[in-house]
Amino acid sequence: MSANFNILKSFVTEYKETYTIHEIVYEEGLVGDIKKVQAKLLDEKFLPSNQLVGILNKQIRRARYPIEIAITGQFSSGKSTFLNALLARNVLPTGITPVTSKVNFINYGEEYKLKITYYSGAQEFAPIEAIADFTDQRQHEMKDIKYLTLYAPMDILKDISFVDTPGLNSQSQSDTDTTRKVLRDVGGIIWLTLIDNAGKLSEAEVLEEYMQHFKNKSLCVLNQKDKLTPEQVETTTKYVTEKFGKYFAQVTPISAKMALESRAHQKRVLLDDSFEAITKEFKTELNKNIGVSTLDFFQDRFEEFHKKISEINTKDMSGDMKLLKESNINQVLEFIENTIRPQAAETKEFAIKKDLRGICDILSKEYETITKVYDVLIDVLKACEPKVIEQFENIQKKYSKELFNIYNSLETIMEKIAHETYKNIKRKPAFRFEESKSFLGGKIEKFQYETFWIDSDAIYKSLFYDDQTIDKMFKRSIKLLKNIELNTDESFKDVYNLINNEVRKWQEPYELLRKHREIASDLEFSNTRHFAAKVYENVLKTYHTAILENISALRKKFAYFNGALSYSYIQTTQATISHFEQQISESEELYKKEPTRFSISHPREDEIVGKLKANFAFEKIEDFLTSKRNYLFKIVKYSKEQYLEINEDRINFVKSKKEQYLDKIKDLEKIKEEI
Repeated sequence: MSANFNILKSFVTEYKETYTIHEIVYEEGLVGDIKKVQAKLLDEKFLPSNQLVGILNKQIRRARYPIEIAITGQFSSGKSTFLNALLARNVLPTGITPVTSKVNFINYGEEYKLKITYYSGAQEFAPIEAIADFTDQRQHEMKDIKYLTLYAPMDILKDISFVDTPGLNSQSQSDTDTTRKVLRDVGGIIWLTLIDNAGKLSEAEVLEEYMQHFKNKSLCVLNQKDKLTPEQVETTTKYVTEKFGKYFAQVTPISAKMALESRAHQKRVLLDDSFEAITKEFKTELNKNIGVSTLDFFQDRFEEFHKKISEINTKDMSGDMKLLKESNINQVLEFIENTIRPQAAETKEFAIKKDLRGICDILSKEYETITKVYDVLIDVLKACEPKVIEQFENIQKKYSKELFNIYNSLETIMEKIAHETYKNIKRKPAFRFEESKSFLGGKIEKFQYETFWIDSDAIYKSLFYDDQTIDKMFKRSIKLLKNIELNTDESFKDVYNLINNEVRKWQEPYELLRKHREIASDLEFSNTRHFAAKVYENVLKTYHTAILENISALRKKFAYFNGALSYSYIQTTQATISHFEQQISESEELYKKEPTRFSISHPREDEIVGKLKANFAFEKIEDFLTSKRNYLFKIVKYSKEQYLEINEDRINFVKSKKEQYLDKIKDLEKIKEEI
């Protein structure tokens, strides 16, 4: 009992785990919003592509990326020195001549390293000390490099990614175009210019061309303020603010040199530098002393390190702090924190959600492309309808006339046989005997009268044996009927061919249908191509089967009729002659008995025609050939009704395929509205 209960309990638990719907809880904020959209767009019903998966993951990474701030300006404005000051470390090469010829992305990393990305897509890593080898525009081999990414373990880079650009007066137009694109995409811009060069006409022209749309996210930094007196700095700052106010939210004079010199106040930086240096030295010494069992070999160096750490922690930083304040670099950091960061976050959210809505629009348009495939097929099937009906009606009109001609031919044969029979009804004398009574006694009297007989030998000789006229006329009628059968077969096939040809024209381009955008579903388009490739099975087969069934029904009826015509017309003629011979004989017997009451029958020609038709089952022939509702009429009428039903069914079937994609478009619109 206990074992059974445990089995039941286990079953219930498994059932709950399998069929209980667990609500997914998403994290708060932009990343959570993206994941909600991602879950909906990657629903199995959309048969999502790998490219869509990739681009949605990219949006999540984009949301998690630190804000990007571009450092730009004209060449020789000290961008690399300025960035070193912001980072509090000499990580970028500086020099008298312009050296930054590539975009440098400065991102957070657990260790210092440099990634080189080539136009070919290849990537390689190098020590950070080698950065100068990849940034000097004077080196010809640099043309293959697309951009550089510098990774550094600095706290500021956890929230901010800096983009060091070649500048906007680069000798290379491609570098200028690259910088222009960067300015459009980043969250903030710091325009760096030398304070004693600011406001010149050449700079105004560059700003007018490239910076007029970025005021809200742009800061103008006047570098090397240490070269001017405080009064000159104030005058220059005011002048630049008035002249370039439409390009920048703020103008700030700084000294990158002073900021770099003051970096000693940052104990964290000094400590990190010391730790990095001793770690590198320890690794080197350890490689030299492989196999040692103690750390005595490094004891002295470690004591020096410990002493240096103590000095850093106890060092008076007041002078460095004063220098840092005079450098004014903190105003730049405050602008980043208070102006750029909030706007960048808002801009990023707006841009990402706009892109997500754009993804929905792209997917919807791709689905619209698919729905048009089915729309065109629906239009083709609808356009075929009046043409098909007209072709069916033409079959009836055309072949009804030909059937009527066969009927006339057969009626002529009946009339010819009847006429020849009538011609050969001949007269002959005959006698009858009648007993008469008188007072003298009774006697038998003989009376002569005229009767009729049918010369059947003469009829057969004339109709069937001498020139075989009737045989030829029957064979001609049978041949005509066979031709009509074959021609109606082809006409019915032509009806199907009309539908088939129009649908095949539709099929040809859509068998090669491809998606226009990479993120669209490969499977959805593959399914559509497969539908087009299998259009016979999906659409045409039903029409084809119906036409073949109608042809088969016609053939059966023609076979019956052909059998009726092939029935021995000689036997039919013999039976007709025998009938009238018997009729003459019977009427003669009656006449003999009561001559005053009965007469001897003399068949009329129309009576012979009527009897021939009756023996020949001509009523059925007439119904098949000439009736307003003859068999051809019935088959065509049925075929039209059947075709209209099939066409409606196939149109509805294609519409149901289209509806599946319209539903998906509605789902995408709903997702878009919820973003």
